[in-house]
Amino acid sequence: MPTLTNSARAAVARFMATGAKEYRGLRIGVRGMGCSGPSYAMTLEERAGEDDILIDCGAITLILDPLSAPMLAGTVVDFVEEDDRSGFTFANPNAASCHCGPGASASCASAC
Repeated sequence: MPTLTNSARAAVARFMATGAKEYRGLRIGVRGMGCSGPSYAMTLEERAGEDDILIDCGAITLILDPLSAPMLAGTVVDFVEEDDRSGFTFANPNAASCHCGPGASASCASAC
């Protein structure tokens, strides 16, 4: 299952505390695959669905849909704050990317 770094937990807790609603947890899902790997979606949720998988991460509960859960196994979610950018990063050991463009394999290029 995915894990959150301390930085990611702090960022999510900050977002949940400043929201207008009382949130149940953070939903993370895989929303598609592209040439550079999976596309992720994250939303704060007031409640979980009947089929959702809940993961206790301390003060944060991760909410995963059953289709995304296997693709997120072992993923480490971090929150990076630098001078010129900030945001969540995903280190997913299950993600493969083909990096389409010059030099890409024929099967990869046809998929993009």
